[in-house]
Amino acid sequence: MPKILIRGAKVLGGEPQDVLIDGETIAEVAPSLTAPEGAQVIEAAGKILLPGLVDLHTHLREPGREDSETVLTGTKAAAVGGYTAVHAMANTFPVADTAGVVEQVWRLGKESGYCDVQPVGAVTVGLEGKKLAELGAMHDSAAGVRVFSDDGKCVDDAVIMRRALEYVKAFDGVVAQHAQEPRLTEGAQMNEGVVSAELGLGGWPAVAEESIIARDVLLAAHVGSRVHICHLSTAGSVEIVRWAKSKGWNVTAEVTPHHLLLTDELVRSYDPVYKVNPPLRTEADVLALREALADGTIDCVATDHAPHPHEDKDCEWGAAAMGMVGLETALSVVQHTMVDTGLLDWAQVADRMSVRPAAIGRLAGHGRPVAAGEPANLTLVDSAYRGVVDPAGFASRSRNTPYRGMELPGRVTHTFLRGRATVVDGNLT
Repeated sequence: MPKILIRGAKVLGGEPQDVLIDGETIAEVAPSLTAPEGAQVIEAAGKILLPGLVDLHTHLREPGREDSETVLTGTKAAAVGGYTAVHAMANTFPVADTAGVVEQVWRLGKESGYCDVQPVGAVTVGLEGKKLAELGAMHDSAAGVRVFSDDGKCVDDAVIMRRALEYVKAFDGVVAQHAQEPRLTEGAQMNEGVVSAELGLGGWPAVAEESIIARDVLLAAHVGSRVHICHLSTAGSVEIVRWAKSKGWNVTAEVTPHHLLLTDELVRSYDPVYKVNPPLRTEADVLALREALADGTIDCVATDHAPHPHEDKDCEWGAAAMGMVGLETALSVVQHTMVDTGLLDWAQVADRMSVRPAAIGRLAGHGRPVAAGEPANLTLVDSAYRGVVDPAGFASRSRNTPYRGMELPGRVTHTFLRGRATVVDGNLT
């Protein structure tokens, strides 16, 4: 690969720097560098240079639901969004509950070449919540699984959850919990509150999430293991995680971009694009989530990228699938809700969208400083850009975005995976 000089970029939003990439590595970072002979020069004055983004929560759907997404199309979407690594959730067909399936997903990621794919292993066989899956075998496989989750379903049996926490402790793994007490959400269609009462839709109470989180942080403390809470959505959940962290317990949590921006008022349209699990909550919840991400109570932003084919969303509300695509718009939503509001600066965005998720997933080579000797996993952002979201141009196979027609700030112009440009001027290479 030719050497690449990124000229005049604001590293983490700071002072302009020149960054020289040589092969797979950052060779030098300085206020002014001379371009080596034959080097490609990228003029980046005014743009923000971040470490490549890392997503802890991506649904790539392969194997089994390639009509929604494939590892190839999903990693293309990730690269366009500035991601250099994603964690692929286990609710595929067949479920990623064996070494064979996680290795298949891992190898498909290697073949795609657009970003690293780290499979997430299922906690229980078939996501059925009855018997622990082959956690050790998945960890010992070529995929080296460290994160385990039945996402899409909750590990609601306390004994199974305790055993999983005990098991993964042996190799510094983490159980990522989809916090949803199933009996409290039977028939639920949206957030339980004023809007659900007015619309006559089954309510999804906040306590269904909060009760599981409370139980699991106590279990993690008892076992001395790591637990990660997926897609926090309520103010009460924030308070429980804040309390657990004040005790020094090994608890981490994520929030999705859509829970930082959208509220249950949008459900009045009955547009299934707003149907998601956990559901969109109230404005008060949104503000609490933003504050918690800003103060570090919530560790990171995770997309919960959940692609669905047209027919699964373009139907009546009750029959529609839950989920939204998010990889290609996540950074723009974070800029809109957190940076442009003054809640986070760009260095903190790098922390919440790269450094911390990589650390939680124990993902080597990602979330590293933009410094000499580090892997050249980088994202260049034009933060001054504003554009209208048009899903027709998405790299993802699915189009179920809640941001269609919305003007959002920021645009990833370049993404580098170990020194290779996967995105140039906003286009896939």
